[in-house]
Amino acid sequence: MQRTLSILLFGIIFITLFTGNLKILSSDSEIKNMKHKTTKSDVEKHNNQLINEKSPYLLQHAHNPVDWYAWGPEAFEKAKRENKPIFLSIGYSTCHWCHVMAHESFEDPEVARLMNEVFVCIKVDREERPDIDNIYMRVCQMLTGSGGWPLTIFMTPDKKPFFAGTYIPKESLYGRIGMLELMPRIKEVWNTKYDEILKSADQITAGLNQLSLDSKGTELDKSTLRTAYEQLASRFDEQYGGFGNAPKFPSPQNLLFLLRYWQSTDDEKALRMVVKTLQAMRNGGMYDHIGFGFHRYSTDPEWLVPHFEKMLYDQAMLAMAYIEAYQATEKKEFGETAKEILTYVLRNMTDPKGGFYSAEDADSEGVEGKFYVWTEDEIRQILKGEEADLIIKVFNVEKTGNFKEEASAKNTGANILHLKKTLTEVAFKNKTSLEGLKKRIETARQKLFTARNERIRPHRDDKVLTDWNGLMIAAMAKGAQVFDEPKYADAARRATDFILTDMRRPDGRILHRYRDGQAAILANVDDYVFLIWGLLELYETIFDVHYLQTALDMNKELVEYFWDEQEGGFYFTADDAEELIVRQKEIYDGAIPSGNSVAVLNLFRLARITADSDLEDKANKIMLTFSKDVKSVPSGYTQMMIALGFGIGPSYEVVIVGNPQSGDTKDMLNSLRKHFIPNKVVLLRPVDQEAPDITHLAKFTENQSSIDGKATAYVCLDYACKMPTTDTEEMLELLNVSSRK
Repeated sequence: MQRTLSILLFGIIFITLFTGNLKILSSDSEIKNMKHKTTKSDVEKHNNQLINEKSPYLLQHAHNPVDWYAWGPEAFEKAKRENKPIFLSIGYSTCHWCHVMAHESFEDPEVARLMNEVFVCIKVDREERPDIDNIYMRVCQMLTGSGGWPLTIFMTPDKKPFFAGTYIPKESLYGRIGMLELMPRIKEVWNTKYDEILKSADQITAGLNQLSLDSKGTELDKSTLRTAYEQLASRFDEQYGGFGNAPKFPSPQNLLFLLRYWQSTDDEKALRMVVKTLQAMRNGGMYDHIGFGFHRYSTDPEWLVPHFEKMLYDQAMLAMAYIEAYQATEKKEFGETAKEILTYVLRNMTDPKGGFYSAEDADSEGVEGKFYVWTEDEIRQILKGEEADLIIKVFNVEKTGNFKEEASAKNTGANILHLKKTLTEVAFKNKTSLEGLKKRIETARQKLFTARNERIRPHRDDKVLTDWNGLMIAAMAKGAQVFDEPKYADAARRATDFILTDMRRPDGRILHRYRDGQAAILANVDDYVFLIWGLLELYETIFDVHYLQTALDMNKELVEYFWDEQEGGFYFTADDAEELIVRQKEIYDGAIPSGNSVAVLNLFRLARITADSDLEDKANKIMLTFSKDVKSVPSGYTQMMIALGFGIGPSYEVVIVGNPQSGDTKDMLNSLRKHFIPNKVVLLRPVDQEAPDITHLAKFTENQSSIDGKATAYVCLDYACKMPTTDTEEMLELLNVSSRK
């Protein structure tokens, strides 16, 4: 640790040598306090090296006067040949501050001339190449203490970084160095202190490798779960829900963990934190009350002002959180919210071939949030009389507006629709029925939705990513189970079949990205484990053994290409993927869960399905590999805590033997799905049909048969099965859940 700190200190000192009073802008909140000089580019439209790429983000920069290259041999060979440093810019197509930096600097002829003179410039879509983004984001966090996008890295032609930052303005202001001043300094230092740059880059790279070492400690146990809960409880916002202050992120895995903690301990505060947070997010401006779906995060503690982009992974994880909260509490509002999220995804984020698109932008017409906000006059033009009065009152529309961000300067009186009171409270105060109130609001919502669709829409990133699709497949499958809704099951199946058919190499290896008829980029660990997650949920929805077999095949491939035989755990990249400056393992559960955390739960589930103890051993080895880091702050690893809870148990194997089309089999399955029983796997052994049987994958089911031709449940706890039953209530008692409802 001492050595790592000295390396980082050297890098920071070196950065200061040539940047003077540079202060990196590290967060949206800090950036938004600045005034930006936005210069419209008069540059003639031309094509750079990005014009033939498939990424929407790279194509957004294909006409910049900057001579951008995609990440690849051509750029690095040019940098070596011309002895130039590399300007690496990493972002994504729906990133607001990426757009700002592009408009200010990358579209500006003067800035572009300097960039082309000093650097070889490379653009990377972080969603296409998370392996590259993970490495250089960690560098930024090492050197500056924080990170974000756009991510700006200066590095040597052999990919070793010597400078890291995020958004950099065109011109220096407020003590922050701008692009026009920074680049000449870098040129001077590159020419006069070249050896120092190389030394700094080598030491930063060495520090990065040191940080990537595993952190084995002692085994995780129930006390780790307790500590994770206590840490979340200490950060819980009692007034507004959520954890910590602004900006507030949804962090659905925190809520999924707390639901399981409540289920296993009966700690009512754990459930209360979940309910409060889910209600606050749903009622606030972070939710799109007109078109459904959640925006990325809230910029304030009250969940009012969102960052307006919509990400597929947020929809997937939040849908699962609302579905499970509905199971746990039977609150209709949670079920309705989950259905609305899935409606949004099916309507706006689904490719005709079945895959799910990645994101929708925050901006339209150059203004963040313009598509989503409303003035009172706009509402009164669309709705008349009492209908307009109702919506203005229910959604807290103000004449002067409540949106005080950049859009307000161009759209005076702009409002973010939100609820301050529940609809139940509104109905009671107005002495009307709740259902009647909901019908009136829905009628008005549809009119506003139709009118809003006439506006210029935000850009949609229509690439299909295997990992994020895996999450949405899991969410759709869960929705199909709990709501008994075939269209969700069909969507999950279509997306799965699309990936398995259109996103594979000829040798069968899964690919990461599909767009415009082309699949490319070798899959990473998240692609495998999130897809396996989706496959497991899909199997438990439609009980097609093909998908379970595919999950097992994918898991075998995952172990073959990603497993660390010496230390345990999965690397982010395959052993035959492009060699980068470090081969990392990811464990932190951030905006999405880490691949290793999800892999642990997958392995436990597959172990229980197949009675393969080797899979369970691998799950335990992963947890041990990272246990030192996890134990230090377990609330940062809540997906791992979910997996740990499954491993500790009690966890059940439930085998239903019966005709899948018969009423008693369906009733037994629906009863299982109605209740919140997270630590279980469910298998169906069909009788009287020719479909492939589960017995060749789960040998222990061979002797499990139907009693008197009825649907029969075998409930097993830790591989020991209870006496079979044809009675649904008795099955629930064996699962220890009947007393909850």
